[in-house]
Amino acid sequence: MTFLPAIDRYILRLTLGPMVAVFLIAASLLILDKMLKLFDFVASEGGPVGVVFRMLANLLPEYASLAIPLGLMLGILMAFRKLATSSELDVMRALGLSYTRLLRMPYALTILLAAVNLVIVGYLQPLSRYWYEQLDFELRSGALGASIKVGEFTTLQDKMALRIEQSREEGRRLIGIFARVNSQRGEVLTISAREGRFLALKENPNTIILRLTDGQIIQDDPKQSARVLTFTRHDLPIDLPAIERFRERGGKEREYILPELMKIGWSQDATKQMKDETRASLSYRLVEVAMMLLLPLLAVALAIPPKRSTSSLGLFVSIVMVVAYHKINEYGQAVAALGRLSPILILWGPFVLFAALILWMYWRVAYVPGGQPIGALEKFASTLGKRIGKLIRRQRGLPSVETA
Repeated sequence: MTFLPAIDRYILRLTLGPMVAVFLIAASLLILDKMLKLFDFVASEGGPVGVVFRMLANLLPEYASLAIPLGLMLGILMAFRKLATSSELDVMRALGLSYTRLLRMPYALTILLAAVNLVIVGYLQPLSRYWYEQLDFELRSGALGASIKVGEFTTLQDKMALRIEQSREEGRRLIGIFARVNSQRGEVLTISAREGRFLALKENPNTIILRLTDGQIIQDDPKQSARVLTFTRHDLPIDLPAIERFRERGGKEREYILPELMKIGWSQDATKQMKDETRASLSYRLVEVAMMLLLPLLAVALAIPPKRSTSSLGLFVSIVMVVAYHKINEYGQAVAALGRLSPILILWGPFVLFAALILWMYWRVAYVPGGQPIGALEKFASTLGKRIGKLIRRQRGLPSVETA
């Protein structure tokens, strides 16, 4: 980056640090919250632990699409806030550098990240959602080896009831086995064994062998008296239940990539409901990416506190505005998918209003001397803070600032 002017390298360095930190923190919090729920779900289904991380990997594109805009905005905001509070911004402005000139590198970074986010929401996110639901289906159906749960009775094809006390060596060694089998001849076999292992058959993949060690079998035949047999090793064949094949990708607008959404949304063969859902999803994804192009202006407008002030109100307001706008878009997508309102009105309408508000806020900071777009909020927060401070000192019996 030696070809860049020193001022651009400096602003880029100030922006990248907070941006990466916010991105990692936001993504980590989202992943940790979901990880706990997935561990509980996988444990209740009796599935392997490794599937949790595979499911989390398929959630990364969705979390990245939320964390990238937030990290970008807060990175730019904190960079310009540092310049403003250290009076470096005043020096740059005195040298004739406008806010537009100072935003050169932040905007280059924004365009790059907007392109990355477009690829994520347009292509990676639909595919990862499908793969996530496929893992969820396989886990529930037992295709991942999750059909037999430790400590519970499991019924296999209404012919066998199987219970395992303990599972060791990642399921390869089973301790305390009890089984009750209904044979084709009408016999009922009650089997108990000290331990056992599952073995696969190459010639018949639909059948597995449960090799039991040190146990006994009670044969209950209605035509004759019961018999008790003791064994040191016994192979019990188990027919695997047929596993339903997971559906093909599609049928849900969230699983279509951008070209597919455009094709279905204006297809003559698609139903009205499918057209409404795909058009709503298309507008939602595009409007979320388009808003990223306005985030540098919003960050600068909220980064600069009043003179002789270190207020961080702008940081709080920026997070509220971005999260609120994201929720408005989610609501707009749901309404448009039902066909009640056009996506142009319910999704692009708030975008135009939000863009106009951001442009006004940036114009106040950049071109109005002493302009402060949230000056009223700053004054209100300052007044509220003073009154709360007076109330606390009064309750503690301390003199107020004015009479001290």
